[in-house]
Amino acid sequence: MAHIIAGRLQLQDQVQHAIHQLVAIGFSENHISSFYLNPPGQHDMYKFGGDREESPGSKDAGTGAVGGATAGGAIGAAVGMIGIPVAGPVSPALGALVGAHVGSLIGGLSQMKEKGDTEDDAENAAAVRRSGMMVAVSVTGPEQADKVVTVLKGLGADQIETGEGIITDGNWHDFDPLQPPKYIFPAEAATVEQQAAEQGVTGREL
Repeated sequence: MAHIIAGRLQLQDQVQHAIHQLVAIGFSENHISSFYLNPPGQHDMYKFGGDREESPGSKDAGTGAVGGATAGGAIGAAVGMIGIPVAGPVSPALGALVGAHVGSLIGGLSQMKEKGDTEDDAENAAAVRRSGMMVAVSVTGPEQADKVVTVLKGLGADQIETGEGIITDGNWHDFDPLQPPKYIFPAEAATVEQQAAEQGVTGREL
């Protein structure tokens, strides 16, 4: 596998200028890849779309549902006691049944949301790529890498990352949009990636 430098640009014109400049300074078009990166969650990694086999927190929804049903049932029964003069002795049982059902729904959704928020925070900490036009170049050493970074910065790249892979015929064949990027520019993004790695959320090792 080769070393790769990739940058995010805003406009198609910037991409074309980047390719022309890179070819002008000696890079082969076969080793330059340009593509549009979809927003996180829209990479269609699975048969029915999306990037995950299941929604964040869905496996913990059952726990929340049980807790919510218990609490809801108790509240429903208490409220049902008030209705005894009208509905008779069945009122507490009916109230408990309705309360348990509503409580299980609320508890399950709450558990999924909390778990999902936690995982989203972890993704943000790992500096998940934003959508946009990408230009990626296969390089053979630090001197070529510096040239690519200079070109991308000069054309307004707001994020530049480093990685490994195979670019042939203008395609980055093994690019994985779900792998956290290892940014080298800007410094703030690189710092976020470093902090994520220290917390155990690491990207592709170079």
